[in-house]
Amino acid sequence: MSGEGKIVAGFVAPHPPHLVYAENPPQNEPRSEGGWETLRWAYDHVRRAINELKPDVLLVHSPHWITQVGHHFLGVKHLKGKSVDPIFPNLFRYNFDMQIDVDLAEACCAEAEAAGLVSQMMRNPNFRVDYGTITTLHMVRPQWDIPVVGISANNSPYYLQLGEGMEQMERLGVATREAIRKSGKRAVLLASNTFSHYHFKEEPVPPEDMSREHPERYDGYKWDVRMINLMREGKIREVMDLFPQWVDEAFAEVKSGAFPWMMSAMDYPTIPAVLHGYGSVIGTGNAVMEWRLAA
Repeated sequence: MSGEGKIVAGFVAPHPPHLVYAENPPQNEPRSEGGWETLRWAYDHVRRAINELKPDVLLVHSPHWITQVGHHFLGVKHLKGKSVDPIFPNLFRYNFDMQIDVDLAEACCAEAEAAGLVSQMMRNPNFRVDYGTITTLHMVRPQWDIPVVGISANNSPYYLQLGEGMEQMERLGVATREAIRKSGKRAVLLASNTFSHYHFKEEPVPPEDMSREHPERYDGYKWDVRMINLMREGKIREVMDLFPQWVDEAFAEVKSGAFPWMMSAMDYPTIPAVLHGYGSVIGTGNAVMEWRLAA
């Protein structure tokens, strides 16, 4: 590839396994009657955007591949197996088959190390990819025909002070951007995060009974709406200023790092975000959002 690579878009792409379950794809063993249509319809817009953007690679940061010692990157060209959600095995038993852009993953790892972050490549050919990574990638590109870079959640915002953890994720974002620039590739970033993460303690029967679905906490819902409106207005710096309070008061899953990683990689875009949809899954708040940076 010639020329500099670039990030063409970034998406908040939440990963409730219920969305895959509701679609009944052939890769997933459990069968459903549907459900969570507003979020699944939101992902239809993302799928059309991916068709338009024609990226060379999808980079996804998932909170459910947890590596407390360092930031890890998938480093095996072809990964195949079955991923089971440990909380919802009744909904998600997914047979995955994915191609990894190892060259870009290694470049991201090297840039992260150069930035002073503990980083490592994952070389286990039998590695079971986490359900967060798979759900986001399936909802974005069910054809599985675009190579991916999978990035772990170091979880430093949890076991360090929040500010220290966010600083690490910001450095990881800059490292990711630099690796993409040098690669010459068109890249899409995926922050696999729910917003407000208060959730139900009991599952309805059947799980897809939408008459039982609603936000678990009104205060968490209000925080999500407040932050989504700021993103839609292009006020991302204000979002980041409020980030610690959002995380604390809404129990927001963005604390795991994907959101600050993506915003840093995109150099804190001031363009208005596009909200494709918002909805609750077992009471949690989920927004599907797009920042398109290039044609």
